[in-house]
Amino acid sequence: MVKDPNWSQQRNKNVGSRNRDKNMAWYDRILGRDNEEKLNPSQYVISRNEGLTVDSREVPTNYRNAYEQLEIVNRAVNMIVDDVSEIPFAVGDKLVGTNNVLKNIRKSKVNLLLNIEPNPFQDVSTFKRNLIIDLLIDGNIFIYFDGTHMYHLPANKVTIYTDDVNYIEKFTYDNSIDYSTNEIIHIKENSFNSIYRGTPRLKPAYRTMQLLSNMRSFQDNFFRNGAVPGLVLKSPNTLSEKIKERMLQAWSMRYNPTTGGRRPLILDGGLEVSTLTNINFKELDFQSSITANEKIILEAMGIPPILLDGGNNANIRPNHRLYYLETILPIVRKMGYALERYFGFSLSEDVTGIPALQPELRDQAAYYATLVNTGIISPNEAREAIGKEPVDGFDDPRVPQNIAGSAVNPEEGGRPPESSPIEEN
Repeated sequence: MVKDPNWSQQRNKNVGSRNRDKNMAWYDRILGRDNEEKLNPSQYVISRNEGLTVDSREVPTNYRNAYEQLEIVNRAVNMIVDDVSEIPFAVGDKLVGTNNVLKNIRKSKVNLLLNIEPNPFQDVSTFKRNLIIDLLIDGNIFIYFDGTHMYHLPANKVTIYTDDVNYIEKFTYDNSIDYSTNEIIHIKENSFNSIYRGTPRLKPAYRTMQLLSNMRSFQDNFFRNGAVPGLVLKSPNTLSEKIKERMLQAWSMRYNPTTGGRRPLILDGGLEVSTLTNINFKELDFQSSITANEKIILEAMGIPPILLDGGNNANIRPNHRLYYLETILPIVRKMGYALERYFGFSLSEDVTGIPALQPELRDQAAYYATLVNTGIISPNEAREAIGKEPVDGFDDPRVPQNIAGSAVNPEEGGRPPESSPIEEN
């Protein structure tokens, strides 16, 4: 195996003078491998396969064009962006035992950054919208934290430099500004091809978006040409190439709508004109094909088509709830897990203001009420589970009355006697 010439220097820099016997893993001892050869036994292979420079951008395909040019893509992306950005995070307790990046940051500061003002120039809604657009279109989110504020780095200009020992060496913005791994919060979409970068959510629908774009281009070109079908010019005589070219130029000049010419072409020498094909203008609408392709795009984005097609409330409401449960909340939680690991505080999504999830909240409340009433958990444990502050005196589980126990002492369980004997003096 041929190693990069700079690899040895980086290895020595990171390993230093560690005790090789104490830190040598069992698989290294079995394989007879020096501890300094690899901290992560597979990292070198991964870096070799993906390259030491991993470009997080989708270079071959620019999904931003689809977002800007296709109405259905723009609407679907904006729908997800708007819904995700309106769900705040409830900041919980400090996480213990996690390898979080920041060690000394207050809970109030985390709440300020995530729910109120990430930086002096943006409100939290605008900030989150930029992040989510990047996640959907590029498959990656990059956030720079300078110790005080958070700033969005456009994913299409960020490059990841990998390292065969430390996973990621650095992040580079626009090939000019370097950031250390502790300065960047990296949130990525799912990917089977890379551990460093995510796959855009629009990628599975790329072929469909191309087809839809081609349909629109065909319609535009057809009517741009004056809606004139293809023509065949027939002549009984053999024409030279110069004459053919001159006739084509004259025809295009007279019937190109951009020139405003509409004079008929005078045909002589037995020249005939006929249409190449008979075009049904109704078929040029492509409406059925466009509708089918739009449905595919919506499904790839995780949006039930009925939410955009319309329908009665009986159909929309369950699909709207499913849309939040299967599409919106997973994105929020994906962001929350990355932010948890970085700031070191537990985060949960606050969905109390989402009408579509009110049935979910009622089911959740009924579930925890059952656990409390059966004595499985305490009221404060239930309050903590739903993101509420504890209340004094609610730390102990309740003892249900229907559990067998002493009838004389209800605190031990059981139903108290219906009547008590009256003592006679």
